Amino acid sequence: MLRLVFFVLLLLPVAGWAQDSTAASSQPDAQTAAPAVAASPAASAPVQAAEAPSAQVVDAEAAIVKSDWKAAAAKLETWLASHPGDARALFDAGYVADAQNRQEEAVGFYRRAVAADPQRFEARLSLGLLLARMGKSEEARPELAAATQLDPGEAGPALKARAWRALARIDQGAEPTAASEDLLQALKLSPETPADTLLAANLAEQTGQSDAAEAAYRRILAHDPKSAPAQAGLAHLMIARKQYAEAEALLTAALADKPDDPVLTAQLTAVLAIQDKAEALPLAQKLHESHPQNQAITRMLAELLATAGDAAGSDRLYLTLLAATPDDPALLVSHGQNLVRQLKFAEALAVFDKATKLDAASADGWSGLAFAASRSQQPTLTLHALTMRSKYLPEVPSTYFLWAISYDSLHQKEAAATYYHHFLDAAAGKYPDQEWQARQRLLVLER
Repeated sequence: MLRLVFFVLLLLPVAGWAQDSTAASSQPDAQTAAPAVAASPAASAPVQAAEAPSAQVVDAEAAIVKSDWKAAAAKLETWLASHPGDARALFDAGYVADAQNRQEEAVGFYRRAVAADPQRFEARLSLGLLLARMGKSEEARPELAAATQLDPGEAGPALKARAWRALARIDQGAEPTAASEDLLQALKLSPETPADTLLAANLAEQTGQSDAAEAAYRRILAHDPKSAPAQAGLAHLMIARKQYAEAEALLTAALADKPDDPVLTAQLTAVLAIQDKAEALPLAQKLHESHPQNQAITRMLAELLATAGDAAGSDRLYLTLLAATPDDPALLVSHGQNLVRQLKFAEALAVFDKATKLDAASADGWSGLAFAASRSQQPTLTLHALTMRSKYLPEVPSTYFLWAISYDSLHQKEAAATYYHHFLDAAAGKYPDQEWQARQRLLVLER
C-alpha cells in the first residue's frame, strides 16, 4: 500500500506555477500586460532610452491594446519586412503571436528581439516565461536569469519579481536551496502572495524542514481555509508522518467543498487504503472514471483491485498501462503478480524474466521469478532467482521454504535440510501446512 503514496505524489501539481508561468502577459491589461505596461497606448511597448518608435509600430500597439490581433499582426508584418532588426517591433510581434497561442512563432520573434537588443527586459522575460510554459525549462532558465539582471524600466520591479518567481519554480525540482534564494529575491521587489507562501512550504518540505512547511501551509489556510493546494500539501506532510487519521479528517473536510478535486481524492484514497478501509476502492473507481487517462490513478486502482482479490480486473488495467510503456519493470512485476494470483505460472514466469532483464535490481521481480519457477517445476531457475533476490532483500519464511524444496528436488539433501530448519525457525507456527511438510521431509533427509 505504500506505493499508493508514490502514486499520489505523481498527481501533485507544482504549486502556483500557473500564476507566474504565463508570458509577460497572455491577455493585455493594465495590471500585467506586456507590451502594454502603461495605461496609454503611446507607452504600450517597452520603451528604451532614446527609442523613437515608428508611427506604424505605434499604430500596431494601439491595435494590441484593443486586442485586435489581426490588425496588429498585419501592421507589424509590413514594418518588419523592411525593418527586420527593430527590437521593439519584434517584441510586439512575439506578443501578438503569444496572445494567439502561436507559441513557436512567438518564441522566434522573442529570440529575434533579444538578439537585436540583449538589454530588452520584456523580451527576455516573455521568452523565458513562454519557454517555461512549453516545458522547456533548460532553455527558459538562462533567459529568466538574464532578465533578473536587467533594468525593467517602466515595467517596474513587479515584473522583475516575476522573473525571480519563475526561476524559483524551475529550480524547485533539482535545486530547492537555489529556489529559496530566487523566491527571497522576488519578495524584495514585491509583496508576498499566497502562491509565494505555498512555494515556500513546498521548498521547506523538499529540504526536510517539515515544521516550517506545516507552518506555511497553515498560514495559507488561516487566510483561505478552502485552498486546495495548501490542503493537499498539509495532507501530504501528514501522510509522510504516518498521521493517517489526521490526514483522513483533513481530506474528508476538504472534499466536502471540492468533491471532484483529483489530488485530494487520490490522497484520501491512499490514506484509506493504508488503513485497510473498504471505502478506498469505490473512491478510486470513481476517480478513475473521471480521469481514465491518468496513469497514476490507473496504477492506484489496479493495486487496490489486486489487494481486494480482483486479479483479473487489476490485470486489465495493468495491460492497458503496459500497452503504452511495455518495458516498465514495475508494471511488468505487477502484471506477473496478477498472473500468479490467477495460477498462470508459465505466463508469469515469462513476464518476471523480462522484468528482471530490464531491471536486474528488482527484488520483487526476482521474488516473483523464484515463485513462478518453483510452481513451474524449475528448481535450478528458482535457486538462481533466490540468489539474485538475496542481494537486495533479507530472507523470509517463504524464501527459506523455496530454497529448501528446490534443493530437495535436486536431491541436494544437506542443503535442503539446512533450509528446512531455517524455515521452521522463521515460520514459528505461522505456516502450519508447510511446517508439517518440512518436518516430514526432515525425517526422511536426516535418517
